[in-house]
This record gives sequence, C-alpha cells and structure tokens, in this order.
Amino acid sequence: MEFTTGGRLEVRINAADVGKRVSVRSWTDRRGSLERFTDTVGVLTSWSGGVLRITRRGGETVEIAETALVAGKVVPPTPPRRRGPAASVPELLRVAARGWPPVESAPLGEWTLRAAGGFTARANSVLPLGDCGLPLPEAVDRTAEWYRQRGLPPRIQISTGDPAADEALDAELAGRGWRVERSAVLRTAALAPIADADPGDERPVTLGREPDAAWLAAYGRGGDEQARAVLTGGPSVWFATVPGERGPAAIARCVIDGRWAGFAALQVTGDARRQGLGTLVMARLARQALAEGASAAYLQVETDNEAAAALYDRLGFTTRLAYHYRTPGTSDGGDD
Repeated sequence: MEFTTGGRLEVRINAADVGKRVSVRSWTDRRGSLERFTDTVGVLTSWSGGVLRITRRGGETVEIAETALVAGKVVPPTPPRRRGPAASVPELLRVAARGWPPVESAPLGEWTLRAAGGFTARANSVLPLGDCGLPLPEAVDRTAEWYRQRGLPPRIQISTGDPAADEALDAELAGRGWRVERSAVLRTAALAPIADADPGDERPVTLGREPDAAWLAAYGRGGDEQARAVLTGGPSVWFATVPGERGPAAIARCVIDGRWAGFAALQVTGDARRQGLGTLVMARLARQALAEGASAAYLQVETDNEAAAALYDRLGFTTRLAYHYRTPGTSDGGDD
C-alpha cells in the first residue's frame, strides 16, 4: 500500500469523504510486536467523535481513532461486474440481516433471535441458520419464551437453503398449530445494469444519510425510535427522495455492505406511478453503491406484490430464495 507523496506519509481524507472507498494506515499499539501499523481498505461509513468507521468488503466494520491515523486516501471503487452475482444462500441471508438490523438480538446456538418492537417481520423473527444446539422442540419453546418476555408474538423464518432443516422446523411448527403468516422472496441482480437503467425521466434525486420527516411520511411507518433504528442501521445506508409537488413522488432505501447493495422501502405515490420513478430512484442509489465498491444487488419482497415484481424483473433481478414465516399469534407484524 503506497501513501507517499514526495517521500512523506499524508492523511488525505476527512469527514467529507464519508461514503467513499478509502485506504488508511493507522498506528497500532502492540507491546513486544514489530507490527506498528495496520492497513485498512473499505468504505468510510462515518467519521464522528474522533472515530472513523470503515466497512470492509466482507461486511466487517473497523473503528479507528482519528489520533491513530498515519496516512489515508480515497481509492477507486472495484470495477463493477455485469454478470449476476454468485453467492450461497446463507451468505445472502446474513448480508440481508445486517442490512435490516434488529434493535435487539440474541443467539440460540447458530440461530439468531431478533426483536425491534414489532416493526416488520424481518426484524422481529428468528433467523435459523445452522444448528440451534438443542432438540428442536426445546429450541422452539425457548424462542417462544424469549419473544413473550418482550411482548411480541414468536415468529420464525422458514427457508435457509437447507431443505432438510427447513422441512423439520416447518413440520415442528405446523404440528404446534403455528400458521404461515406471509411469504416472500429474496432476489439478486448485477448492480451495474441497474445503475445504467434509463427511467425516461430526468427529475433530480436527493440522497441523505437519515430519513427526513417527508421521507418517513411517504414511507407511512417507521416514525418511532425502534423503527428508525432499523431503518438507519447497516454498514452504509442511504435514503433517496424524488421531490414532488406535495411531498416526495418516490422514495427508496439502500444499504451498502461490501460487494452487496440492498434495496428496500421503494414507494411511488399514486399519481406519480407508471412514470419510471421506481427505476429512477433505484438507478441513482445503484450509482452511489457502485461508487462505494459494490457490484451486486439484493432485495426482499412479498410474493403478492406484482407491481414491484414487474419492475424488478425489468431490472434483471432473479429469485434466489423463497421463504415464509410461522407464528402462533394473530397480530400483524407489518411488512416483511
């Protein structure tokens, strides 16, 4: 890694470079070690309170004290791939979980129990990846108790890419009378073609790191503290808005995590539909994600959302995984 200019190390980044891919060298205090410096490459996701947070390609976030910086510079993003992304289902599910993080989580073996005050099923359900470490009936009992302690209905996602494990868990829950609550799919696509999509509309798209009041009003939910924590959580999150005459004409959210860009919360107001605004806002977010080094896209959408499915088909998304939730309750946890 080369930082020198005229033989000197220089810090050539600052807080204005948040969202860009950077390469930094920092001082490491390791007693008795000859390793005095650590090099880090990734997206600068925040710089506040004297601490930099850099998200590496694999999704790991590294915190570096500003006083430890020895050198730093902005580096070009990884050239985008135009083929569909290759990834295992467990990798995709872990990336998607990081991109829509719960307020509270707890492990049960390799399962993850997630809670966020009831805001969306995804943030208030168990992601049962791997071995729970217990007999299945006992694991379900513990799961149910964990959610009841939080005043939430127990909910478990079914479909992890392991057909045998999914079938066994689904059968256990069905035998207890847990009903299927909703069905959804996880879809992926190459990112560059989305960025190149022509929406046939030249309206401006504004980007921000936080959802403002108008964005939240257009979204229609997410006004409380826990919902806002989910919406703003993730390695590098952007909120896009297409301004309209009476508030946003379209909105969307994108979280960038290494090579992955996750799209969510796409909304187009009724009188602005069929004008290409869905394509417009996703293309703008895709260009931002490319600039941060992402190359692949994913999203999760309920299977009965036909309008969204048609748009995603046109943008090149294909289904990698179908899943559903089971719950013993009757309350609605909102959208997926």
